[in-house]
Amino acid sequence: MMMQGTSPLPLLISLAALLGSPVVQAGEFVPVTAAQSKALGIVVQSAKPPGQALAAGLPASIEIPNGQQRVIAAPLAGIVESLETSPGMVVRKGQVLARLASPQALELQRDRIQADAQAALARQTLQRDEQLFREGLIAESRLQASRANATQAVAQATERRQESSLAQHSGGHTLSLTAPIAGTVLEQQVTVGQRVEQAAPLYRIARLDPLVVDIQVPLAIAARVRVGAPIRIPSTGAAGEVIAVGRAVDPASQSVRVRGTINRGADSLRPGQATAADLVLPEGPRSTTDSQVPASAVLHHRDKSWIFVTAREGDATGYRALPVTVGGRVGDAALVSGLPAEAQVVTSGVAALKANWLGIGKE
Repeated sequence: MMMQGTSPLPLLISLAALLGSPVVQAGEFVPVTAAQSKALGIVVQSAKPPGQALAAGLPASIEIPNGQQRVIAAPLAGIVESLETSPGMVVRKGQVLARLASPQALELQRDRIQADAQAALARQTLQRDEQLFREGLIAESRLQASRANATQAVAQATERRQESSLAQHSGGHTLSLTAPIAGTVLEQQVTVGQRVEQAAPLYRIARLDPLVVDIQVPLAIAARVRVGAPIRIPSTGAAGEVIAVGRAVDPASQSVRVRGTINRGADSLRPGQATAADLVLPEGPRSTTDSQVPASAVLHHRDKSWIFVTAREGDATGYRALPVTVGGRVGDAALVSGLPAEAQVVTSGVAALKANWLGIGKE
């Protein structure tokens, strides 16, 4: 017998002694009575069947769909005369966000008026030349030149009106910049009195419902994810569905990017927020589909993975160590294959069973 004073594993010796059963040398069955199971703190639970497989606790981040974001920029160089909103405020479409004083606005107004006048004059000239041509008083070449001049003048006037519209200019030297969509102000990038150049960003606004979630899914799990699969954010109760499964794999983490839409409870989330997401996996063939068990149930021995399940041999009750294949970790759970249907898996007290199974503390 090993001397107590020299044993490196006194705790496991006492556990094996408490079990009071012979070491299993030729099999995987460990006989344990109900009283011994309670004393050792052994806890069991059912492995989840394929239809209930859940990839839980996956790292995720919340983002805004690209189509729901807008940047409000200065159409012309000028001075910020006033700012009518601030970050966090909700704005409606067409609401004035800022006013910009710009000398270029007067130039824009002048050019538009001149272009309109030239277009009107060109139309009058064309009408007169058409009448003279019908009377045979001018050559056709002159009429064609008048038509070309009128077309060019109209195009220039249209261009000047579009420039004025894009600059949101309604007259004078002040530009009133309005919200192109209804949403929430996310950023304010200027202050009152600041001089800005043309195209300088002033505000960023976005519609925050729905939102999107980017989930990092282990490669072994990503193969089972399908578009339309339910997504849950346990920390807030928000929910949605998968809209895309990435094709590229992150070399460092060996994970795949899965993108989903959060269309229920999006108001409980914030863009840029790091969170954890759950994916409901589709049912597959029961002979090959992984079962989900707590990661604490899996033990390693001789380059294999094992799980203890409840078992009986004759009149003896206890647990049997079954070899399994681990398909991946998802949060605090593991997906494994090799378990019988509706297996009762040991999730606590695994170390005690392993000690008895391997004969720790015996000669």
